[in-house]
Amino acid sequence: MALDTSNSVLMAYFQQQQTPPGWFDLLTIMVDGMVTNVGETESQPFLKQMGETMADRFPLPVSQTVGELEAAMNAKLAAFGWGLVDIAANDDGMLLRHQALPVYRDAAGQTRWCNALCAILEGLYGRWLYAQGGEAKLVVKRHRLFSVSDVQFRYFNPQ
Repeated sequence: MALDTSNSVLMAYFQQQQTPPGWFDLLTIMVDGMVTNVGETESQPFLKQMGETMADRFPLPVSQTVGELEAAMNAKLAAFGWGLVDIAANDDGMLLRHQALPVYRDAAGQTRWCNALCAILEGLYGRWLYAQGGEAKLVVKRHRLFSVSDVQFRYFNPQ
């Protein structure tokens, strides 16, 4: 299922639901502060680790099919207010298209925020897939950026 990210009314609705005043502001201040202090590249491993910790705290039930896995992921993402994922499996691994990613309120900070959330999602998805029986050598990496709220990740063997 594809989300129409060109629909500004729809995107405004998601942003209002996903970015409550106070908590979201504090989170963005913390992420901005970290990136400003240590740099965007240097902050990526920490953010990925935070995604892994989220996966450990909110594990998925064991899934027998890709459809069950996608449904379980979407149930957790819905509870977080983080959007939704569509999984496509192929011979080289999986493509995970994450849509309706929470968007930073200020347009100037949207790319930095998207990069931070992508690192978190790499950790989250990677740990969830590993817990489903994935091999330790497989990784999740951002593969394609459709927009700051629509990102595709690739689960694959980097060797």
